[in-house]
Amino acid sequence: MIDPWVRTMAVFADRIDAGRRLAARLEPLRSRNVVVLGLPRGGVPVAFEVAEALDAPLDVVVVRKLGVPFQPELAMGAIGEGGARVLNTEVLAQTRVTASEVAAVEARERAELEARVARFRKGRERVDLKGRTVVIVDDGIATGSTARVACEVVRHLGAATVILAVPVAPPETLGDFPEADEVVCLATPAQFMAVGYHYRDFTPTSDDEVTALLDAAARRMRHGGAVPAGADADVDVTIPAGRVLLAGHLHLPAGAPGVVLFAHGSGSSRHSPRNRFVASVLYEAGLGTLLLDLLTPDEELDRVNVFDIELLAARLDAATRWLGTRADTAQSAIGYFGASTGAGAALWAAGDPESPVAAVVSRGGRPDLAGPHLAAVRAPTLLIVGSRDHTVLELNRLAQDQLHCTSRLSVVEGATHLFEEPGTLAEAALLARDWFVRYLGAGTGAEGTAP
Repeated sequence: MIDPWVRTMAVFADRIDAGRRLAARLEPLRSRNVVVLGLPRGGVPVAFEVAEALDAPLDVVVVRKLGVPFQPELAMGAIGEGGARVLNTEVLAQTRVTASEVAAVEARERAELEARVARFRKGRERVDLKGRTVVIVDDGIATGSTARVACEVVRHLGAATVILAVPVAPPETLGDFPEADEVVCLATPAQFMAVGYHYRDFTPTSDDEVTALLDAAARRMRHGGAVPAGADADVDVTIPAGRVLLAGHLHLPAGAPGVVLFAHGSGSSRHSPRNRFVASVLYEAGLGTLLLDLLTPDEELDRVNVFDIELLAARLDAATRWLGTRADTAQSAIGYFGASTGAGAALWAAGDPESPVAAVVSRGGRPDLAGPHLAAVRAPTLLIVGSRDHTVLELNRLAQDQLHCTSRLSVVEGATHLFEEPGTLAEAALLARDWFVRYLGAGTGAEGTAP
């Protein structure tokens, strides 16, 4: 059954927005025995929002195509976890591929599948699908070939009902989709061009982000959706800043010695998958985090505001003072983690003589935008830049020359501006963790310290 909600050229802000809108459509499933599976990589941020809204476990469904040996682009079947294998008997008959040839291709593809599973799950067991309603989520489909295989593999693993849920897809793809018992799609535009065309922000999802989201979902299920015992806070917050209210998310582990405020250039720090990943690493090290939107949704539409460093710094200062009014954070050491123009705002604010900030980390940031305030910064400052982000790297070198505080420039080899390359965001997160652990207080989850 195809159930398109909106037949428009809908544009989603990002995968988080798409996931929340898809979750609203899937709300009737809350009472069923549901498991949500994301198709790596881009489908996982969408699936994360769906699973959280449905209070359901989140996992990935990793599949590999079995290509005909002499024509690899032609699929003769597919494999999944748990020994799942689906073969296309018609293609096998036409191509006359032997059983031994199938076995050789499967062995090669299974090795790659297992490697990907190990990378994404990091030792977590696969969620049992037997007898359950399984919702397979992607950020959109074009031909639907991967989604079809995923549905077949999931059914092979024992799913009682298979639902494919996507934000956007061409109507002709969904016109005949027998692999799923139900297809839920928010938008089926007649003039479909590509999945990314329907997103304002379609930044690639990294392996690190996938594992961070899976880790966060696993923690939620371990604690039954509740705040872990002994934790001070894991809550959405609203922070007054002049005539506006800023949205944020505060996460405090028990006994956190410090809180790190996140400042993102676009304003939407709490929705940034990269910031969420770094925040999860800091949390595991025993530090609190405040993911903060420095701009309101309306303000963010005006690009000028993104470069209004004085405004962003004032908002960051307001959030810092707000933390000082809470009983659970009033005595906490304060750190700033800035990305893009948010790094300029963090250093601008840190340059205030009355600023309480104890450490600053910039990731792919523009510290140069803090201008003369750089010389007044007293807090130890770490500048993290990708080796392939040539222009920003040079700007960071020039900015470091203006700092009179303890500072370090760490270059992550192979990384571009957004740290999308495998392992680069994780390296940046560990650098930030060690810096904050050293200057905000020791954390039980940290494995090293900044030299």
